[in-house]
Amino acid sequence: MPRLTVNVDHVATVREARKGRAPDPVAAALLVELAGAHGVTVHLREDRRHVQDRDVRVLREMLALPLNLEMGLAGEVLAIACDVRPDLATLVPERRQELTTEGGLDVRRDRARVADGIVRLREAGIPVSLFVDPEPGQIEAAREAGAGCIELHTGEYANARDHERGEKLERLRVAAHEAGRSGLEVHAGHGLDYRNVVPVARIPEVAELAIGHAIVGRAVLVGMERAVREMLALVQL
Repeated sequence: MPRLTVNVDHVATVREARKGRAPDPVAAALLVELAGAHGVTVHLREDRRHVQDRDVRVLREMLALPLNLEMGLAGEVLAIACDVRPDLATLVPERRQELTTEGGLDVRRDRARVADGIVRLREAGIPVSLFVDPEPGQIEAAREAGAGCIELHTGEYANARDHERGEKLERLRVAAHEAGRSGLEVHAGHGLDYRNVVPVARIPEVAELAIGHAIVGRAVLVGMERAVREMLALVQL
Protein backbone atom coordinates (compact mmCIF):
# COMPACT_ATOMS: atom_id res chain seq x y z
CA MET A 1 0.00 0.00 0.00
CA PRO A 2 1.36 3.44 -0.86
CA ARG A 3 1.95 6.18 1.68
CA LEU A 4 -0.25 9.28 1.58
CA THR A 5 1.29 12.74 1.78
CA VAL A 6 -1.16 15.64 1.93
CA ASN A 7 -0.52 18.96 0.21
CA VAL A 8 -1.87 21.86 2.29
CA ASP A 9 -1.11 24.64 -0.23
CA HIS A 10 -4.75 25.53 -0.73
CA VAL A 11 -5.32 26.17 2.94
CA ALA A 12 -2.77 28.93 2.39
CA THR A 13 -4.62 29.97 -0.78
CA VAL A 14 -7.71 30.75 1.28
CA ARG A 15 -5.62 32.67 3.81
CA GLU A 16 -3.90 34.74 1.12
CA ALA A 17 -7.27 35.73 -0.38
CA ARG A 18 -7.58 38.13 2.58
CA LYS A 19 -3.85 38.45 3.37
CA GLY A 20 -4.61 37.52 6.96
CA ARG A 21 -3.52 34.85 9.41
CA ALA A 22 -6.28 32.29 8.98
CA PRO A 23 -6.69 29.57 7.99
CA ASP A 24 -3.19 28.53 8.96
CA PRO A 25 -1.63 25.77 6.80
CA VAL A 26 0.52 24.78 9.78
CA ALA A 27 -2.60 24.07 11.86
CA ALA A 28 -4.02 22.13 8.90
CA ALA A 29 -0.82 20.09 8.66
CA LEU A 30 -1.04 19.16 12.34
CA LEU A 31 -4.58 17.87 11.72
CA VAL A 32 -3.25 15.89 8.75
CA GLU A 33 -0.74 14.35 11.15
CA LEU A 34 -3.45 13.49 13.69
CA ALA A 35 -5.52 11.84 10.96
CA GLY A 36 -2.77 9.33 10.22
CA ALA A 37 -1.26 10.55 6.95
CA HIS A 38 2.36 9.72 6.23
CA GLY A 39 3.65 13.15 5.24
CA VAL A 40 2.88 16.77 4.40
CA THR A 41 3.71 18.59 1.17
CA VAL A 42 3.91 22.32 0.48
CA HIS A 43 4.93 24.13 -2.69
CA LEU A 44 6.98 27.27 -2.08
CA ARG A 45 6.43 29.14 -5.33
CA GLU A 46 8.74 31.88 -6.53
CA ASP A 47 5.78 34.31 -6.52
CA ARG A 48 4.66 33.20 -3.01
CA ARG A 49 1.05 33.05 -4.17
CA HIS A 50 0.03 30.77 -1.28
CA VAL A 51 2.68 29.18 0.94
CA GLN A 52 5.09 31.66 2.53
CA ASP A 53 8.63 31.26 3.83
CA ARG A 54 7.39 31.36 7.41
CA ASP A 55 5.03 28.43 6.75
CA VAL A 56 7.88 26.23 5.58
CA ARG A 57 10.11 27.08 8.53
CA VAL A 58 7.39 26.57 11.14
CA LEU A 59 6.29 23.30 9.55
CA ARG A 60 9.85 22.03 9.69
CA GLU A 61 10.02 22.82 13.39
CA MET A 62 6.60 21.52 14.44
CA LEU A 63 5.84 18.51 12.26
CA ALA A 64 6.74 15.00 13.33
CA LEU A 65 5.79 13.79 9.85
CA PRO A 66 8.19 14.00 6.89
CA LEU A 67 8.01 17.31 5.03
CA ASN A 68 8.14 17.31 1.23
CA LEU A 69 8.98 20.72 -0.23
CA GLU A 70 7.87 21.20 -3.84
CA MET A 71 9.86 23.89 -5.60
CA GLY A 72 11.14 25.25 -8.86
CA LEU A 73 14.80 25.87 -9.60
CA ALA A 74 14.85 29.55 -8.61
CA GLY A 75 18.02 30.32 -6.70
CA GLU A 76 16.27 32.00 -3.77
CA VAL A 77 13.99 29.02 -3.18
CA LEU A 78 16.90 26.60 -3.49
CA ALA A 79 18.72 28.57 -0.79
CA ILE A 80 15.69 28.38 1.52
CA ALA A 81 15.43 24.63 0.96
CA CYS A 82 19.10 24.12 1.75
CA ASP A 83 18.63 26.09 4.97
CA VAL A 84 15.38 24.44 6.08
CA ARG A 85 16.38 20.93 4.95
CA PRO A 86 13.04 19.22 4.27
CA ASP A 87 12.89 15.44 4.25
CA LEU A 88 12.40 15.53 0.48
CA ALA A 89 12.63 18.23 -2.19
CA THR A 90 10.46 17.67 -5.26
CA LEU A 91 11.53 19.76 -8.24
CA VAL A 92 8.61 20.89 -10.39
CA PRO A 93 8.20 23.25 -13.36
CA GLU A 94 6.81 26.71 -12.64
CA ARG A 95 5.11 29.36 -14.74
CA ARG A 96 3.71 32.47 -13.07
CA GLN A 97 0.67 32.45 -15.37
CA GLU A 98 -0.45 28.90 -14.50
CA LEU A 99 -3.22 28.21 -12.00
CA THR A 100 -1.54 24.96 -10.98
CA THR A 101 1.34 22.85 -12.24
CA GLU A 102 0.48 21.96 -15.83
CA GLY A 103 2.90 19.12 -16.55
CA GLY A 104 6.16 17.48 -15.62
CA LEU A 105 9.67 18.83 -15.80
CA ASP A 106 11.28 18.55 -19.21
CA VAL A 107 14.40 16.94 -17.79
CA ARG A 108 15.72 15.96 -21.22
CA ARG A 109 15.74 19.58 -22.38
CA ASP A 110 16.98 21.12 -19.12
CA ARG A 111 19.13 18.28 -17.79
CA ALA A 112 22.19 20.36 -16.89
CA ARG A 113 20.21 22.88 -14.83
CA VAL A 114 18.19 20.13 -13.14
CA ALA A 115 21.36 18.17 -12.37
CA ASP A 116 22.94 21.29 -10.83
CA GLY A 117 19.89 21.75 -8.60
CA ILE A 118 20.02 18.12 -7.53
CA VAL A 119 23.70 18.41 -6.63
CA ARG A 120 23.09 21.53 -4.56
CA LEU A 121 20.22 19.94 -2.64
CA ARG A 122 22.00 16.64 -2.09
CA GLU A 123 25.08 18.44 -0.79
CA ALA A 124 22.74 19.91 1.86
CA GLY A 125 21.64 16.38 2.76
CA ILE A 126 18.24 16.58 1.04
CA PRO A 127 16.93 13.68 -1.08
CA VAL A 128 15.48 14.84 -4.40
CA SER A 129 12.47 13.78 -6.46
CA LEU A 130 11.59 15.05 -9.93
CA PHE A 131 7.99 15.63 -11.03
CA VAL A 132 7.82 14.16 -14.54
CA ASP A 133 5.33 13.06 -17.13
CA PRO A 134 4.95 9.27 -17.53
CA GLU A 135 7.34 9.09 -20.48
CA PRO A 136 10.31 6.68 -20.69
CA GLY A 137 12.67 9.39 -21.96
CA GLN A 138 11.92 11.69 -19.04
CA ILE A 139 12.32 8.88 -16.54
CA GLU A 140 15.70 7.92 -17.96
CA ALA A 141 16.77 11.57 -17.99
CA ALA A 142 15.73 11.88 -14.33
CA ARG A 143 17.88 8.91 -13.40
CA GLU A 144 20.84 10.25 -15.37
CA ALA A 145 20.45 13.68 -13.72
CA GLY A 146 20.98 12.06 -10.32
CA ALA A 147 17.47 11.87 -8.87
CA GLY A 148 16.70 9.03 -6.51
CA CYS A 149 12.96 9.37 -6.90
CA ILE A 150 10.34 10.56 -9.38
CA GLU A 151 6.76 11.71 -8.94
CA LEU A 152 4.66 10.72 -11.92
CA HIS A 153 2.32 13.45 -13.14
CA THR A 154 -1.16 11.92 -13.01
CA GLY A 155 -2.99 14.94 -14.42
CA GLU A 156 -3.77 13.46 -17.84
CA TYR A 157 -5.21 10.35 -16.19
CA ALA A 158 -7.23 12.39 -13.69
CA ASN A 159 -8.66 14.70 -16.37
CA ALA A 160 -9.30 12.03 -19.02
CA ARG A 161 -12.76 11.18 -20.29
CA ASP A 162 -14.07 7.79 -19.25
CA HIS A 163 -13.20 6.11 -22.56
CA GLU A 164 -9.63 7.44 -22.42
CA ARG A 165 -8.85 6.77 -18.79
CA GLY A 166 -7.76 3.16 -19.27
CA GLU A 167 -5.10 4.21 -21.78
CA LYS A 168 -3.81 6.94 -19.45
CA LEU A 169 -3.70 4.51 -16.53
CA GLU A 170 -1.70 2.04 -18.61
CA ARG A 171 0.85 4.77 -19.39
CA LEU A 172 1.26 5.31 -15.66
CA ARG A 173 1.64 1.57 -15.04
CA VAL A 174 4.32 1.21 -17.71
CA ALA A 175 6.18 4.30 -16.52
CA ALA A 176 6.08 3.18 -12.90
CA HIS A 177 7.40 -0.24 -13.86
CA GLU A 178 10.26 1.22 -15.90
CA ALA A 179 11.17 3.64 -13.13
CA GLY A 180 11.19 0.85 -10.57
CA ARG A 181 13.43 -1.25 -12.80
CA SER A 182 15.80 1.71 -13.04
CA GLY A 183 16.14 1.85 -9.26
CA LEU A 184 14.01 4.98 -8.76
CA GLU A 185 11.46 5.27 -5.99
CA VAL A 186 8.08 6.06 -7.54
CA HIS A 187 5.57 8.61 -6.27
CA ALA A 188 2.48 9.86 -8.10
CA GLY A 189 0.23 12.88 -7.90
CA HIS A 190 -1.77 15.70 -9.46
CA GLY A 191 -5.53 15.76 -9.90
CA LEU A 192 -6.12 12.61 -7.86
CA ASP A 193 -9.38 12.59 -5.91
CA TYR A 194 -11.79 10.29 -4.09
CA ARG A 195 -13.21 8.90 -7.34
CA ASN A 196 -10.05 8.16 -9.31
CA VAL A 197 -7.31 7.39 -6.78
CA VAL A 198 -7.81 3.65 -6.27
CA PRO A 199 -6.42 2.39 -9.64
CA VAL A 200 -3.27 4.49 -9.20
CA ALA A 201 -2.86 3.37 -5.59
CA ARG A 202 -2.89 -0.24 -6.83
CA ILE A 203 0.09 0.20 -9.18
CA PRO A 204 2.70 -2.00 -7.44
CA GLU A 205 5.66 0.35 -7.84
CA VAL A 206 3.91 3.45 -6.48
CA ALA A 207 5.30 4.00 -2.98
CA GLU A 208 3.63 7.34 -2.24
CA LEU A 209 0.71 9.45 -3.40
CA ALA A 210 0.67 13.25 -3.13
CA ILE A 211 -2.87 14.64 -2.91
CA GLY A 212 -3.90 18.15 -1.97
CA HIS A 213 -6.76 19.96 -3.68
CA ALA A 214 -9.29 17.14 -3.34
CA ILE A 215 -8.59 16.67 0.37
CA VAL A 216 -8.66 20.40 1.17
CA GLY A 217 -11.90 20.75 -0.80
CA ARG A 218 -13.45 17.86 1.10
CA ALA A 219 -12.18 19.29 4.38
CA VAL A 220 -14.22 22.46 3.81
CA LEU A 221 -17.32 20.27 4.15
CA VAL A 222 -16.37 17.59 6.66
CA GLY A 223 -13.18 18.76 8.41
CA MET A 224 -9.54 18.00 7.72
CA GLU A 225 -9.18 14.89 9.86
CA ARG A 226 -12.20 13.16 8.32
CA ALA A 227 -11.17 14.18 4.79
CA VAL A 228 -7.71 12.67 5.28
CA ARG A 229 -9.07 9.49 6.84
CA GLU A 230 -11.51 9.00 3.98
CA MET A 231 -8.65 9.28 1.49
CA LEU A 232 -6.46 6.95 3.53
CA ALA A 233 -9.24 4.35 3.46
CA LEU A 234 -9.23 4.43 -0.35
CA VAL A 235 -5.45 4.46 -0.71
CA GLN A 236 -5.12 1.48 1.59
CA LEU A 237 -7.90 -0.68 0.09
